[in-house]
Amino acid sequence: MGKNAVNSHLFLVCGLGSLGQYCVCVLKEFGVRVNAIESVNPQKWEVPNLPNLIDDLIIGDCRHPQILQQAGINQCRAILIATSDERVNIAVAFAARSQNPQVRLVIRSSQDNLNQLLRESLGNFVAFEATQLPAKSFALAALGSQTKDFFTLDNRPIKVKQVLINTENWWLNCQQLHEINTSYRRILTHHRGGKLLQERFYTWEPDSPILPGDIITYVEVSDILPSASHKKPQNIKQVWQQAFKTITWQNIHHQLTQFWVKSSQTRRVVVISCVVMASLFLCSGLFYKLQYPQISWRDAFNVSLVLSLGGYDELFGELEIPFRVPDWLHFFSIAQTVASTVFVGILYAVMTERILSARFAFLQRRPPIPKSDHVVLIGLGRVGTLVANLLQELKQPLIGVNEHELDTSLLPPIPLVFGNIKNALKKVNITTAKSVIIVTDDEVTNLEIALMTHGVNPQASVVIRTVDTIFSENVARLLPYAKVLGVYQLAAEAFVAAAFGENILNLFHLHHQTILVTEYLVETNDTLNGKILAEIAYGYGIVPILHSRNHQTTTRFMPSDDIKLAVGDRLVVLATMEGLQRVENNTMLPRQYLVRVEKAISEEAVFEGAALISRICGCGIPMARNLMSQLPATLEYPLYKHQAYRLVNELLKYQVSAYIL
Repeated sequence: MGKNAVNSHLFLVCGLGSLGQYCVCVLKEFGVRVNAIESVNPQKWEVPNLPNLIDDLIIGDCRHPQILQQAGINQCRAILIATSDERVNIAVAFAARSQNPQVRLVIRSSQDNLNQLLRESLGNFVAFEATQLPAKSFALAALGSQTKDFFTLDNRPIKVKQVLINTENWWLNCQQLHEINTSYRRILTHHRGGKLLQERFYTWEPDSPILPGDIITYVEVSDILPSASHKKPQNIKQVWQQAFKTITWQNIHHQLTQFWVKSSQTRRVVVISCVVMASLFLCSGLFYKLQYPQISWRDAFNVSLVLSLGGYDELFGELEIPFRVPDWLHFFSIAQTVASTVFVGILYAVMTERILSARFAFLQRRPPIPKSDHVVLIGLGRVGTLVANLLQELKQPLIGVNEHELDTSLLPPIPLVFGNIKNALKKVNITTAKSVIIVTDDEVTNLEIALMTHGVNPQASVVIRTVDTIFSENVARLLPYAKVLGVYQLAAEAFVAAAFGENILNLFHLHHQTILVTEYLVETNDTLNGKILAEIAYGYGIVPILHSRNHQTTTRFMPSDDIKLAVGDRLVVLATMEGLQRVENNTMLPRQYLVRVEKAISEEAVFEGAALISRICGCGIPMARNLMSQLPATLEYPLYKHQAYRLVNELLKYQVSAYIL
């Protein structure tokens, strides 16, 4: 396949920390040779048996050219630079490029602007921040067991899903498995009785019946994922009844205590100021009424209101006070006016702070907190924000929680709760949530929140972010109900996918196999050139999911098996490493099925049947016409089973009877 293919070349990993060790493991799953460089000989390995996976371990400074040469940099297809020091990583990238101008550089770096400049300068370069890469895995874990993966092709979402067939599933109306395939869906695997009914990827039986209990995995194009339905809101009478039941002294005291504990220092100052001003207002009105019994209560509190609004000069501004005022009441009035001035200053300061910090966030109204079947995302750092954006794209009901207030203009339009996380759980309807994703930077906090969540909602799916490998293993054993995702283990898959080249768009795991989303650009000497997609799909065991002609802007998702590839065509497929190697070596699975054509009803059926045979089988039109002129006859052109079944069914539509031998 030339430069489009994935070959079993030599790969070099620099830095055998957590990320580097997992990169070695993932690379070895593809059957490639892996050399590694580490500054010191590790005494302990996070990944068991790792030394046996490394073909050649070099101890030394990977920034030195002689160390890189000793590790085989000149023969490497790609170098994965995964040390924890970004300055070292960048230095190694320059050294590696000077030694091998063609080697692919995959480095660990969080400097977005610098990474872009290095990409332009070094070429064949990609950089990732390891702790941010697993965002999609966290989002997937929250979606449940049905969604196995999702990614985007040409701005269209692609989903890989798994469904358990029950008695209510409409797919039971299909007589055979191949009928489930549509212009936007392709079947990948088929399970029956917990057993996978295929030896290789994408070799399911098209004539297999669909039975309750079957498990079918498929890929489809979809603009949205179906979001969970919300419960019908309660009527006003029920709301008032519940409200009155909660009005007790214990509840009021508890709510006030919680409010004070969760409030910021600024809010506490405002509350104290309001209490002081209210007390001064009431006391002032009472004092003036007691001192001057002849005035009404309204006039007494009117005087108090004037003093509270800084109107001291309105009452006592003249040289001689028009009425007699005791000294104690005069001093109290002065104190009330001074206090009101201080209070107004505090109020203005708080309002100014709020306006500046909000940054016109009032223009972006956020939706209300979901009532049920929603995802609670705890921790809105860089990873949490990425997860939130992914779930928003998938139209999932979501609420975000963060301990500290953030710039909301940088967050997606979701409901937000800021403050103490433990207290915030009471506000997010945690008891009715379907999933809780915990991605704060503190592993211990994540564990504590997971335990609290499971205590109040045992049915919720709990997803925990961890960094330390040993901690992850211990937590996974302690919490069997939780999905404990180690960031480095997940990030290693993205590093390895990038190492194979830009034509590897994505990868995911399915039934203990690694599936790669691979893009091909057909060239003159490619093994794909001139073949129809049916031969490519069933001969190599790969799944075409996108096709576009050269210089054409339109793309076809789940393209027809009849399309014949030409130079310049773009093809995106799902494939295992074994399937890609078949494409590389042009090793096709054997064609074992022949079709017997019995008769055609009319001359028009003969003509249409010949065209159909040529199109579906990929044989020449003379061969197809010769067959149709000598009916009954056998098409001496071996086909794959899927091809043969489709040919028989399509011929029947044109009143041509045929069957598979």
